[in-house]
Amino acid sequence: MKKVRQILAILGIVLLAGMYIATIVCALSASENFMNMLMASIYATIVIPVLIWAITFIYKLAKKEDNKEEK
Repeated sequence: MKKVRQILAILGIVLLAGMYIATIVCALSASENFMNMLMASIYATIVIPVLIWAITFIYKLAKKEDNKEEK
C-alpha cells in the first residue's frame, strides 16, 4: 500500500507541475484562444488538487467507518 501511495504522490506532483507549465505557456501564448486556454488551465490547477484532497478525505472517512463496524 505504501508503494502505491508513493507512486500516486509522484504522479500528482508531475500532473501539478505539468498544469503549472501549461498555465505559463498559455499565458505567454499569442494564440487567438489564449484567454480560454489560460482560464481552463487556471481552473484545472485549482480544481484537480481540491478533488484529489476530497477523494482522499472521503476514503479515510469511509475506512474509519469500516473499522468501527468490524469491532
